[in-house]
Amino acid sequence: MKTENILIIGGTGKTGRLVAENLEQMGHNVRVVGRKTNPSFDWDNPETYDAALEHMDRAYVVYYPDLAVPGARDAIATLTEKALKAGLDKMVLLSGKGETEAEACEEIVANSGLNYTTVRASWFNQNFNEGAFKDYVLAGHMALPMPEARIPYTDTKDIADVVTKVLLDDGFNGEIVTVTGPKKLTFDEVAAIISEKLGRKIQYQPISMEEFKAGLKEAGLPEPVIWLLSYLFTEVLGHSENQTISDDVETILGRKPITFEEYVEATVASGVWNQEVSQTF
Repeated sequence: MKTENILIIGGTGKTGRLVAENLEQMGHNVRVVGRKTNPSFDWDNPETYDAALEHMDRAYVVYYPDLAVPGARDAIATLTEKALKAGLDKMVLLSGKGETEAEACEEIVANSGLNYTTVRASWFNQNFNEGAFKDYVLAGHMALPMPEARIPYTDTKDIADVVTKVLLDDGFNGEIVTVTGPKKLTFDEVAAIISEKLGRKIQYQPISMEEFKAGLKEAGLPEPVIWLLSYLFTEVLGHSENQTISDDVETILGRKPITFEEYVEATVASGVWNQEVSQTF
């Protein structure tokens, strides 16, 4: 296999760091960029894009905090224009499953003139040990809206392995790949699984969107974060597309996707949930 120079934007995040590890183990030259790297990369400063793209063959792009937020379209459009001029051969964009706003960014990449693959992912397992829901588990009390939503949570390792494959394999050019877990779960079922594996009761309490947003505000979260979380719950979880299961992980990787139960067992073994804290929001 030819050694590639590969750019990872968002390379310290949940999926980016795993993709970087995969590629480095395969012998590729990996450039992970962010605000504190050299060269630096800042989504809010397009002047940083050129140096990050210089001499790169392929790129994995994760927009922070989410492709749905205002400003994402302009940033993705500018990045793709600069990438084409820099001679980038291919871009893989991480997108959200069932996110209408994110699909506008997907279209920008698809029409950019670059070779590309779009990877749409369902909500991450790792939201419960690395992301927004970790403190709920630590507190033993998950107060969240949308109790009826059934989500096929996907593992970041599955996403990273799929991204690695489609990034290097041009047979996936022009395709949209969907990554989900093998089973749909409600928040109540999630709490029950974690409780069983952890040996400590995690209670799920359904609340209204108004109560949820009020709690986020009381916790001091910035308005853009409150807007994003509200959007994800109201627009994404209620989207029928978000509650369907894909077999793309098995088709692309030749193995079954990681189950939520397997994820929980590994997380319990890591000890990250051993500390109990007060509810933060």
